[in-house]
Amino acid sequence: MDRLSLLRRNKRLRSIGTVGLVVLAPVLALATFFAFSPLNQTTDSTVRTLVLLADFIYILVIITLVLREVAQIIASRRAQSAGSRLHLRLTAIFGVVALVPTVVVAVLAVLSVNMGLEGWFSDRVSTALGNSVDAAVAYQQEHRDDLEQDARALGAYLNINRRATPFLSDGDLRQVLNTGQSQIQRGLREAFVIDSAGEIRARGARSYLFDYDAPSAEDLALASGGEVVLSEDRAQNEFRALYRLAAFPDRYLYISREVDGQIIALLDETEQTVLLYRQVEEDRGRLLFDFALLYLGFATLMILAAIWAGLSFGERLSRPVGQLAGAAQRVGQGDLDVRVPEATSDDEIAMLGRLFNQMTRQLKGQRETMVEQNAATEESRRLFDSVLSSVTAGVVGLEEGGRVDFMNRSARRLLALVEQRDNGLTLEAAIPEFASLFNKLTGTAAETVQEEIKLTRGGKQESLLVRMATRRNEAGDLEGYVVAFDDVTQLVSAQRMAAWGDVARRIAHEIKNPLTPIQLSAERIKRKFSKMLEGEDQASLEQMTGVIVRQTNDLRRIVDEFSKFARMPEPETRTEDIVQLLNNSILLQRAGQPGTRFEINIPDREVMAEVDSTMIGQALTNLLKNAGEAIESLYEKGKPQGHEPQLKVDASLTPNAICIEISDNGIGLPPDRAKLFEPYVTTRDSGTGLGLPIVKKIIEEHGGTLELRDAEPFTDGAHRGATARITLPRIPDNSGD
Repeated sequence: MDRLSLLRRNKRLRSIGTVGLVVLAPVLALATFFAFSPLNQTTDSTVRTLVLLADFIYILVIITLVLREVAQIIASRRAQSAGSRLHLRLTAIFGVVALVPTVVVAVLAVLSVNMGLEGWFSDRVSTALGNSVDAAVAYQQEHRDDLEQDARALGAYLNINRRATPFLSDGDLRQVLNTGQSQIQRGLREAFVIDSAGEIRARGARSYLFDYDAPSAEDLALASGGEVVLSEDRAQNEFRALYRLAAFPDRYLYISREVDGQIIALLDETEQTVLLYRQVEEDRGRLLFDFALLYLGFATLMILAAIWAGLSFGERLSRPVGQLAGAAQRVGQGDLDVRVPEATSDDEIAMLGRLFNQMTRQLKGQRETMVEQNAATEESRRLFDSVLSSVTAGVVGLEEGGRVDFMNRSARRLLALVEQRDNGLTLEAAIPEFASLFNKLTGTAAETVQEEIKLTRGGKQESLLVRMATRRNEAGDLEGYVVAFDDVTQLVSAQRMAAWGDVARRIAHEIKNPLTPIQLSAERIKRKFSKMLEGEDQASLEQMTGVIVRQTNDLRRIVDEFSKFARMPEPETRTEDIVQLLNNSILLQRAGQPGTRFEINIPDREVMAEVDSTMIGQALTNLLKNAGEAIESLYEKGKPQGHEPQLKVDASLTPNAICIEISDNGIGLPPDRAKLFEPYVTTRDSGTGLGLPIVKKIIEEHGGTLELRDAEPFTDGAHRGATARITLPRIPDNSGD
């Protein structure tokens, strides 16, 4: 089996076998035609048996090979094998190309035979053959009739002479016979008078013994009855007549006449031909069927041979094409090591395989070179990106036309940029706030410009110190621009806080000192002069001095706030339970805001942290109070329909911190929410603007952070309020939270 498999894979042997099978088909077809032709009845039965056996074996082998190839094609087609579709199409084309002409030729051949048979057996041919036979028969019958008349006439002549001369001897009879023979117009070749034993008793002129053939006993018996017995001698080309002479005892007239032998032979041939013609005419249907069956066998052999040739040559054509298609698919997937077998022939398909392998080798070499170059470039870029990504300043690179072609990690974070979205956009489209500064740089001869720019990202205002510079190559030609910027929001805020702290100390010092004398003086004026006045004057005095005292107290309260903000004491930290402090603040605000619904979601266990309980409690209470005041501010502008005042307090734990979120459904945050942490910035008419700065300072003093953001709607479609998010470090415990 292994040797058979190797032989089957040998291309040369397969080609020889295919050609041999294809050539064998017409050979067998011709042999079958000559062996079984209806017009050939001389072929030996053994030869016919051998031809049939060869046809059967050939058909069986071809059908087996075809079915095997078709099964492989179907399996390859189902497996989506490369080249299977082309193989199937080529096979179908070969089959159709072989089937159509073969069937057409077979049909035309049967029609031609039928038309030929119709011509053979036409009425004109049949009439001509019938007339020929009739003419030959008439000729023969004419000679027979004439001979019979001559026999009767000569016999009558002899009988008359006998009756006239009763004692006529045989010698005299001879003379009478000669005389009567000469009187026959058509002439007789021989004339004899014989007895019943066939012995000659008298002979006429030109009648010789060596030419005499005695009649048969049957003819003599028939003649004795008075009939003229006619016979033919085809060997000597003569007709003979035997007639009994009634006037003579035991005497018979035996005459002969010469006829044309070719006409007699032609008559026989005509009769045989007509007989054969009648027989063939009767078998015309069977003959046509035999021809059709013969052509069908011929067509079957040729079609099977063509299908096998189509399968074989289609496989030879489609296999390299399929290999190329599969290899091209693998190349498309990135596999440049793929190769196709190179044929030794010099046709175009073999050349295509060699060129494909050459192409893949070149592509692989080019890819390896590009990979090495790209690796070097990527290493340089990675180092460059690593350096730029590690710096806190944002860096944006612009091409000569002002489009963004690079941004580092800090730039994407500070400006909320997306590299896939914003890369390639103009600076005006990607960062509109930088457009005016960029126009300033491109509109002047300056190489660098710098400016502090305020922008808002994610609802948070930031202050950026932006510096732009041109980027030139070694030849001094412009290649692009570099934009570098730092977030100075905290720095500006710290500077402002420091400035406000210094202002607060000065104001507290300058204002607080005269407040007490003013208040004491007003009280002394009231006590001293109220006794001296009566009626409306006394009431006016008391009213005016009361205004002075109240305004003095208000100023003292403001000054105390200034002092508290300016001289925030250092926190005295101890280990405290943050959850307990939060619950205390919530309890206090529940009592102070009875119309507000509180939704609490905090841990039900202790969360310990190093904090100043007084300061943290003050901060939490202030934030809860601000949330309630935000709802009041919303109601002052007009209560939304169906609105229910609500506060949500959520607390979640990380391994090292606690995150507290206080949310409301009040008026919400202004667009410039970063300014809310600056002193004396408030959204309420009665606020001092120091609450949130103090809370932020307390939280930061404890190492935490405070953020303001928009709250998520409590219900679908509800009004969005604000959320204050506090993050404070805590003492880790053994619970793993």
